[in-house]
Amino acid sequence: MNSLEQLLDYPFGDELPTSGGSMELAPGVRWIRMVLPLALNHINLWLLRDEVDGQAGWSVVDCCISRDESKADWEEIFKTQLQGLPILRVIVTHMHPDHVGLAYWLCERWKARLWMSATDFNAARVGTIAPASFGGQPSADFFASQGVSDPDTLKHFHTRSGSYSNWVPQMPRSFRRMQDGDMIRIGTNDWRCISGYGHAPEHIALYCDALGLLISGDMLLPRISTNVSVYDIEPEGNPLQMFLDSVDRFGLLPADTLVLPSHGKPFRHMHERIRQLHEHHRDRLDEVLQACDEKPHSAAQILPIMFKRELDGHQTTFALGEALAHLHALWYAGKLRRHRGQDGVFRFTRA
Repeated sequence: MNSLEQLLDYPFGDELPTSGGSMELAPGVRWIRMVLPLALNHINLWLLRDEVDGQAGWSVVDCCISRDESKADWEEIFKTQLQGLPILRVIVTHMHPDHVGLAYWLCERWKARLWMSATDFNAARVGTIAPASFGGQPSADFFASQGVSDPDTLKHFHTRSGSYSNWVPQMPRSFRRMQDGDMIRIGTNDWRCISGYGHAPEHIALYCDALGLLISGDMLLPRISTNVSVYDIEPEGNPLQMFLDSVDRFGLLPADTLVLPSHGKPFRHMHERIRQLHEHHRDRLDEVLQACDEKPHSAAQILPIMFKRELDGHQTTFALGEALAHLHALWYAGKLRRHRGQDGVFRFTRA
């Protein structure tokens, strides 16, 4: 546990749900944990006791990526954890593959309705119907304009086309829209939708005042800072400022709220974690500003300043996007100027 984590409270200690099992955190709220074949090696999913149209059952929050191992885990959960009741609805916080990958399969398996924000539903549909929309040559060209010149790295960006649909092969044809401020009755409790931006197009977290619980998705994680990136699909975005503004909204919730994150363990002291995230990004922004004060920098040149460890191809994609997000935050704040050189590369200097 690092020094920042010591300021958080993990009420369940090191206890984790078993593979194919679940763990009760509050009445009618169960925690599932599934393996991911990535450096970020797991995702947390949630079962909420529910009743829809007079039928008793469960709502699922998030789904895991589409692969046989995840389906096998779900089948074991269906047999042992549902008390003989059906899945009534599938709630998805956002469109990233580890959250929405098995939504189609779950909805078909149980004839359940998908609940999701409209923005993320449509983004996921684009990724499955037109796989070349994510990655491919446009992505490679975009990162080349941000200073990436290594042929192997550019090839990796090019070959990412279709990777989204590998893990999200289909989306349900219809859905029920969730948007900020909506109150959803799940079982005997009301859950309020809280929208968040910067990490995904329109992320939805769920807060239950009666239980003192926040299902935070990826917006608030205890151990790592949520990835916030600029990509070719929105090349002049300012996602870092959007993300920081979004997490501040959680600071309005009670201090003793139990946060159920998508990665890591359930924790308390949410207000402290929000402070830590602001401090983390403030430090990174100071590093970037200092570097650009000394000489012009592209996003590719900022990468080793922000990330000291060795990165694989998958991590490099996110790291470059995050480096550019910090440059854009300073650019929009008027602290940096952006110039495009004769080589086609964008570089940033102190304003």
